[in-house]
Amino acid sequence: MIDRLDAMRVFVTALNEGSLARAGQRLSRSPAAITRALAALESQIGAQLLHRTPRRLQLTEAGERYAAVCRHVLAELDEAELSVAGERAAPHGVLTVTAPVMFGTRILRPIVGEFLKKHPAVQIRYLLLNRITNLVDEGIDVALRIAVLQDSTLIARRVGEVRRVLCASPRYLAEHGVPQTIPDLANHACIAIEPTSAEDIWSFPPPPGRKMARTVRVRPRLMVNADEAAVSAAVDGEGIVRILSYKIQQEVQEGSLVLLLRDDEPPPVPVHLVASEHRLALTKVRAFMDFASERLRANSREAARAAGVLKAGEAG
Repeated sequence: MIDRLDAMRVFVTALNEGSLARAGQRLSRSPAAITRALAALESQIGAQLLHRTPRRLQLTEAGERYAAVCRHVLAELDEAELSVAGERAAPHGVLTVTAPVMFGTRILRPIVGEFLKKHPAVQIRYLLLNRITNLVDEGIDVALRIAVLQDSTLIARRVGEVRRVLCASPRYLAEHGVPQTIPDLANHACIAIEPTSAEDIWSFPPPPGRKMARTVRVRPRLMVNADEAAVSAAVDGEGIVRILSYKIQQEVQEGSLVLLLRDDEPPPVPVHLVASEHRLALTKVRAFMDFASERLRANSREAARAAGVLKAGEAG
């Protein structure tokens, strides 16, 4: 008989690390030992759990179901051991957190630093990714998501909201004038963030009492594939940019960018911290969710008051 719990830890570690070799390094075991443990586990439960390729590990359908069970069992075991040891109130261990690149860099990263100072026994694996992650398959404890959530299996805490805004530098507006209506944008230099084309259509919500969205065809003078470059170009006076509000929050507060056509903004997009119910049972996950939620909400309210990046009363 194999040590089932040990084999489960090997299986989950291999998923988290993405390869058998890295799992061996994490657990201080040889690749051969990792392979034997996984083979014995598959033999014990009577199902193949992984498709192994030279570049990655891919879960089978049975593996997806079993991985969720393993994560739950191991989380419950870790939490029980902490409780028995009297350490429930002291979060420790590795915590994996993910966020979009710019939000993670500008807004959440300082909060992560504060949390680490408060909880010296915690290590954070901080992944900045501009894509939706699968929390279970990728071994993620907490994710920040800027979207209307669809996955009802996750525990979510709303921590604010962002808007898609128009902005330009005071220098650009002094030289070219301030657009007063959506059609005015067609006569301005615009900065587009790819994917885009030489001619781009920007869409806006319908005016009160109407159902049809309003559009304007703009001809971007500059097209970039990175948000930071678009913000930098706008600050330098190269045109009007349309971007999510948190990405220019600092620049608006400093006065290097000015918001335009505020009454024509689309509805806000909610910002959530999410975690699986199983991971939320861990002290380190609950502690981070509580800590980060409070500070993100405060940041959202402060941004609304100080700069109008978010409309007052809607900061979450």
